[in-house]
Amino acid sequence: MRLRFLLKPGWLALTVVVFAFAICCFTLLSPWQFSRNAEREQQNSALEASFTAAPLPLAQLLPPGSVPDQRTEWHLVSITGQYLADKEVVARLRTVQGEGAFEVLTPLRTTDGTVVLIDRGYVRLDSKSGVLPYAPPPPGTVSVTARVRADETDPKNRDAFADASTGGQLQSYVVDSRVVARAGKLDIRPGYFQLDTGQPGVLGALPLPQTDSGPFLSYALQWIAFGAMALLGWLYFTVRELKPGGALDASAAPAQRRKSVAEILAEDELAESGHQK
Repeated sequence: MRLRFLLKPGWLALTVVVFAFAICCFTLLSPWQFSRNAEREQQNSALEASFTAAPLPLAQLLPPGSVPDQRTEWHLVSITGQYLADKEVVARLRTVQGEGAFEVLTPLRTTDGTVVLIDRGYVRLDSKSGVLPYAPPPPGTVSVTARVRADETDPKNRDAFADASTGGQLQSYVVDSRVVARAGKLDIRPGYFQLDTGQPGVLGALPLPQTDSGPFLSYALQWIAFGAMALLGWLYFTVRELKPGGALDASAAPAQRRKSVAEILAEDELAESGHQK
């Protein structure tokens, strides 16, 4: 009969909240942090491999029709071709080393006719949050070494635009070969290629991510611990109330019944108010 308290509205509500929180911890929050930790480990592995690996020809690392993925991202490739300066787009609302910046995206037509998107690096903002003047890409045929990057995705799927606020210069909200392709009416292969310092056409070379593990693994373990603590706390109070004299035991005499946390807090507040008087 003591189990009847489990059906009381207050206890049912507490049980739903506790179990819903624990399920979220175990099935959503913790796995999400584990996945972010796995992504960081893959990124670090790719970066570390690219520091020592020799650049590969673009067609060898990414054959026609292939898309940059976690296996190929950050690896170095060698590309030869001509910049298409008149098809250039500037990516807005960027942050580099904690300061606002633009990234300059210039298509390049390779010697075999393929068009790729080159991220030439960043330029800072002027006093009106516009683009500071920057050097155009070099004319003629150039050979560059660049890092493979996967396209960013704009959730709103916005196209590049040019108006009075941009001084007539095409600007986009993401670094995405598809956006630049639509703006310049080009057939650009998926992904883009980020220049390092010293490459033809580079502006401010974008810094590489740090190869630290990040806090994601510890966050994942913390969510597991929080879920377990919630269940253990619910179990503790359930067992406590099943014993004679529990706070929800209506048959127990007032002198024998243990006080609930709410009753103890209420008594403390009354005592403090009495002292203040």
